[in-house]
Amino acid sequence: MTADNHPFPSPWELRPLDLFLCADPALLGERLRARPAAIALSCGVAIVFGAGLYGAAMGWWRDPLQALYTGLKLPLVILLTTLGNGLLNGMLAPLLGLNLSFRQSLMVVLMSFAIASVILGALSPVALFIVWNTPPLTAMTRLTSPEYGFLQLSLVTFIAFAGMTGNRCLVPLLREWSGSVATARRVLLVWLAVNLLLGSQICWVLRPFLWDPSRPVEFLGPEYLRGSFYETVFHALCQLLLP
Repeated sequence: MTADNHPFPSPWELRPLDLFLCADPALLGERLRARPAAIALSCGVAIVFGAGLYGAAMGWWRDPLQALYTGLKLPLVILLTTLGNGLLNGMLAPLLGLNLSFRQSLMVVLMSFAIASVILGALSPVALFIVWNTPPLTAMTRLTSPEYGFLQLSLVTFIAFAGMTGNRCLVPLLREWSGSVATARRVLLVWLAVNLLLGSQICWVLRPFLWDPSRPVEFLGPEYLRGSFYETVFHALCQLLLP
């Protein structure tokens, strides 16, 4: 197919953000090989601003200072998860039939999180609307309070939707590179599992979500480094199944 009848503009006519949002595998692959720095910079800006806006909306329910902290921590969680996943996925992809370098692995993971961050940024007014209409945080608010549970569930649902959509956009690119639909799906499923395992622990340490309403506003509390996400889930299951 020639450039004249290609359904999309030339990759040199598209801005980096427009390029990875259109999710055309041929254009993405060409730009990734030719100008990876421009794609990485664009993705980084999208993560900082998109996730930062959503984090600020999350934290505003508690305090303007909490909005600032959460607006900083959510992009930091995404960037740290991207770095760890890029390295792990670069090792796992060849084992699953997709020959990717560490740089290519890091770039595609970065693009998926950038797409998710753009979606979160678009959802930040909706999140702020929910925060604004949720009963305010008071000294009587506890982890078991219904308004706290509703807010947590709503905000986490938006994050899950953005994350799944961002990873779904990788399928055409992985299929183009691997030449096999089965291999692309297998790689994506393993990458999603790695995202969950690593991302949940990083979230546990930094805790960009609203944690204990009874504690003061703080960027990193002393208890944040105690235990792990998986240990807490295990104890919760034990309490539920073996009261």
